[in-house]
Amino acid sequence: MKVNKISEQGMAADLLQDFLQTKKQPKSILHLDLQYFAEATMHARDAIHGAQGVAWVTIDGNRYKFAQLINLEARSEKTKTKIPIMGQVAKGNKATGLEYSGSATFHFNTSIFRKMLLHYQETGEDIYFDIQVTNEDGSSQVGRQTTILVDCNIDGGIVALLDADAEYLEDSFDFTFEKFEMPEEFTVLPEMQ
Repeated sequence: MKVNKISEQGMAADLLQDFLQTKKQPKSILHLDLQYFAEATMHARDAIHGAQGVAWVTIDGNRYKFAQLINLEARSEKTKTKIPIMGQVAKGNKATGLEYSGSATFHFNTSIFRKMLLHYQETGEDIYFDIQVTNEDGSSQVGRQTTILVDCNIDGGIVALLDADAEYLEDSFDFTFEKFEMPEEFTVLPEMQ
């Protein structure tokens, strides 16, 4: 028994010695540029700054720079129908149309939108107008995008407003539109190709 124990201890010591000797030997190291294998990502400069753009509103042939604008969002939503399919548990989805809507928030210092509501109140005639939105950030390499929202129609709006606690007054309205055009579009980033 003692012989086995001693030989096990000797074997363990030999293994430890071999391990330590291999650690001391210089190894050849292959230097790799790991960025070469990484996927290309977007540069921060290519994010579009939210305030760098302009909007124009065309009402009855009059074009106004929407200088009061704080934010605007226009959305396109597909309407879909659930389609039952034999032999399949899940139903499919088929696009059957489009609906367009948007919202705008702006400084309370223009009457042009209230005048549209007043005109509708007095005459029953609704007014449709276009909004042109251009995004352009000079530090981005994607260039500019221009979108035209055609035949916008406001859902309603603020008629009068006071607020003693407000540092400034904000106006807003929701709207629908009939279609959109995109005469200018962003260029494709090199990292996307």
